[in-house]
Amino acid sequence: MIQLFTLSIYGCIPELSSGCVDMTNSASTYLGVLIGALIGVIISWWIYYRQKKTTEKQDEVIKKIADLEELHYALLEKIERLDKQNEKTLRSILHMEERFEKERIKNNED
Repeated sequence: MIQLFTLSIYGCIPELSSGCVDMTNSASTYLGVLIGALIGVIISWWIYYRQKKTTEKQDEVIKKIADLEELHYALLEKIERLDKQNEKTLRSILHMEERFEKERIKNNED
């Protein structure tokens, strides 16, 4: 049954069946097209698989970069809060020095 189907589409292929009388060039062409298509499918699948693997690795790297960027922003916010606190502390110290200076001047006057 399969041989009849093959014969009706491709004709007689001496390389695949015995007792066949056909033009060898056409049989070789059919066989070459079949093998070429098979090789093409294998190469296409291999390229797709490699691309998929590369894309997955790139997605992982992008996610890690995004996580690092998030941590970077959090660290920058902490540094900014610390800077504001340090500035507030410095202002308090300067204000205390001014008060001490005023008190010293007041004591010297008395």
